[in-house]
Amino acid sequence: MAGPERKPKVERARMRQFFEVFRFGRHALSLVWVTSRPLTIALAVLTLVAGVLPAGIAWVGKLIVDAVVAGIAEHESTGVVLEGEVLQAVALEAGLVVAMAAVQRGLSACQSLLRAQLGHRVNVLILDKALTLELRHFEDSEFYDKLTRARREASSRPLSLVMRTFSVVQNGISLSSYAVLLWQLSPWAVLVLLGAGLPSFVAEAKFSGDAFRLFRWRSPETRKQAYLETVLAREDYAKEVKLFGLGPRLLDRYREIFDLLYGEDRRLTLRRSAWGFGLGLLGTAAFYGAYAWIGIEAVAGTITLGQMTMYLLLFKQGQSAVAASLSSIGGMYEDNLYLSNLYEYLEQEVPGHDGTATAGPVPGDGVRFEDVGFTYPGASTPAVTGVTLHLRPGQALALVGENGSGKTTLIKLLTRLYLPSSGRILIDGLDIREWDEASLRKRVGVIFQDFARYQLPVGENVGAGDVEAFEDEERWAVAADHGMAAPFIEELPERYHTQLGRWFANGRELSGGQWQKIALSRAFMRSGADVLVLDEPTAAMDAEAEAQVFEHVRGLSRDKMAVLISHRFSTVRMADHIVVLDHGTVVEQGSHEVLVASGGRYARLFELQAAGYR
Repeated sequence: MAGPERKPKVERARMRQFFEVFRFGRHALSLVWVTSRPLTIALAVLTLVAGVLPAGIAWVGKLIVDAVVAGIAEHESTGVVLEGEVLQAVALEAGLVVAMAAVQRGLSACQSLLRAQLGHRVNVLILDKALTLELRHFEDSEFYDKLTRARREASSRPLSLVMRTFSVVQNGISLSSYAVLLWQLSPWAVLVLLGAGLPSFVAEAKFSGDAFRLFRWRSPETRKQAYLETVLAREDYAKEVKLFGLGPRLLDRYREIFDLLYGEDRRLTLRRSAWGFGLGLLGTAAFYGAYAWIGIEAVAGTITLGQMTMYLLLFKQGQSAVAASLSSIGGMYEDNLYLSNLYEYLEQEVPGHDGTATAGPVPGDGVRFEDVGFTYPGASTPAVTGVTLHLRPGQALALVGENGSGKTTLIKLLTRLYLPSSGRILIDGLDIREWDEASLRKRVGVIFQDFARYQLPVGENVGAGDVEAFEDEERWAVAADHGMAAPFIEELPERYHTQLGRWFANGRELSGGQWQKIALSRAFMRSGADVLVLDEPTAAMDAEAEAQVFEHVRGLSRDKMAVLISHRFSTVRMADHIVVLDHGTVVEQGSHEVLVASGGRYARLFELQAAGYR
């Protein structure tokens, strides 16, 4: 008995899910209303008018036919032609048809304008939400799938849902007016009209759900396909793709993903079409059954020829209205499913940062890491463990260790891109959790190894380091001078207004070393920063150029703190204090001389590198 008992429960669960998913309709209507109230009101009024006019046209059609039949009978009996009633009815129908055309044009115009505004608004909501997210969200593949789903479909779905809602209302009004006229024939005619479209609706609702589940399932594959397009068609990948002959292999993989996705789409499309056709035959049978019934009633003299014409038109238009209504309801179900992606993304919880402090209780104390540990979300092994160090103003700190030893993680913690899992980080004696986030980040100028190369003019690439001075040309020049980029910028065609990158017209590409000097200049835009972090920013430079850059930075930040990450010991040795990391743990720290004299890990690494220059 378990099976029979379970089946009704499953069906009830599906029905609850079906109706529950419509909760996003209110969100969509609210979104459209906020986007443009005049257009929303215009849509509502035009929808109401469009719902009434078809029945009016059908009723006037009846008047025309009856007037013609009466006129023929009058002419046969008296020989007099009475064309007045016919002409009046024809003129009235022409007016209604013109009004219907105007209403349809108006609806189309409103939809087009709303589509543009609403698509923009939803995309802004998505991007605005992205600004509130933490770094961990962007490093989470599941979150990326969620973001991909939201951006691919949700920008068009709110308007689609609203338009289908209005379509249901319009067709509902039309059906009500049809029902009033058909009731004069028989109440059974109304039931036949409404019931004929139900089978198709059930099929559409089922396959809409299947299509949505397929859409969610294939999000990772779709993202892989988009990534392969990027690799095959972007200039920053082109060199390696050509040199290594990766193109054909990656293109084959692109085709494989398409074949996989297309296979699922094909099976769903064929099943949907087959069921839709089969169940649609029921509606066709109902229409022709009603056709025969009305014809017999006209032959029997129960109804006039005009009434027969009207009823047939009402059945035909009514069946279309029922089918359109049921299709719209099924489409609303599908739109709601897709909108769940948008609101799932927009409602993503982001922990609030309660810090409000703009200064610490111990000015000049610098930066302290106290037994700091951190594990990345989803990871089982800590990235850093028990890190304790102190960096004072005027000092330069170097972080040394193999790749993956936790150097960049410490920088992410210092800039509060992540918060420590254990221990605490203090700036001027205050835990970074208690600092106002914007005030904290203004104190830190950072250049990451994978710094951004913005497809923007030179000046804006530099100005990105301080959004408050983003377009300040005087600040650009000062920062570029500090970042050692001014000499080559002066040689560019339009100097600070030269477009960089190849994405846009007249763009200029820089060498790796020049890009790194642009990034260094960007860090110097933060004139109020007292912590300058260089995370292997000079990897594209030779050892001598890197040493010059570091000496230059030291000269400009004598009263500030500098943190350097580099694999070149010729540069590292210039730091006041060196911390050696291994698998996220501090294994040694001290000055270059002290660490070399101790004969430990640092000394061995230094000797290995020095031997390469002998």
